[in-house]
Amino acid sequence: MKAGDVFKNPATGEFGYIRTAPTVSNEQLLVVDLRVRPGGAVLGEHYHPVIKERFTVISGSIGFKLDGVKGIAKAGETLDIPAGVVHDWWNSGNEEARVIVQVKPGDRFADMAVTSFGLAVEGKTNKKGMPGFLQMAVLAKEFTDVMRLTKPPVWIQDILFSILAPLGRLMGYRASYAHHQLGAETTAIESFPAGLRVEKLV
Repeated sequence: MKAGDVFKNPATGEFGYIRTAPTVSNEQLLVVDLRVRPGGAVLGEHYHPVIKERFTVISGSIGFKLDGVKGIAKAGETLDIPAGVVHDWWNSGNEEARVIVQVKPGDRFADMAVTSFGLAVEGKTNKKGMPGFLQMAVLAKEFTDVMRLTKPPVWIQDILFSILAPLGRLMGYRASYAHHQLGAETTAIESFPAGLRVEKLV
């Protein structure tokens, strides 16, 4: 992944441009110019054990649920999501939402996203971006440090994925695939205006 790469997830309605790629020199900060179509949403309630996020809304609006409290972030507003806090978000408006997303540390998050979005582009997920059960087990087992869904309960997930992930790998499923590359088929996506500035996530 490098600055200027683009990606899409046709299932969740996310289209993005990598503004800043995570590196050792920037303390693994990932910054993405993200466009979300009306009705676009992520998988559901989840949390990141060690990752913090910041969403700065440029246009449109983002609905969110943060630690059990629902709200709407509109243009000019910023939403901070600390590590370990359960949250969910979606485009709550009738127009495309444009958001600058910062993720730190973003290196492992980026690895997970490349696989997840690649599977969606290939039509190997459901309408919510969820892959098949064995593929999901392999991904979830590999990226427990990056993201955990809240349902089913984590202890049940741990048992299931410990059993199913080895079976999935035996069947040929992987947590990453060499042919998944950002930039394919999405060259029309451009960055937001270069003059946009947001407070850096530290």
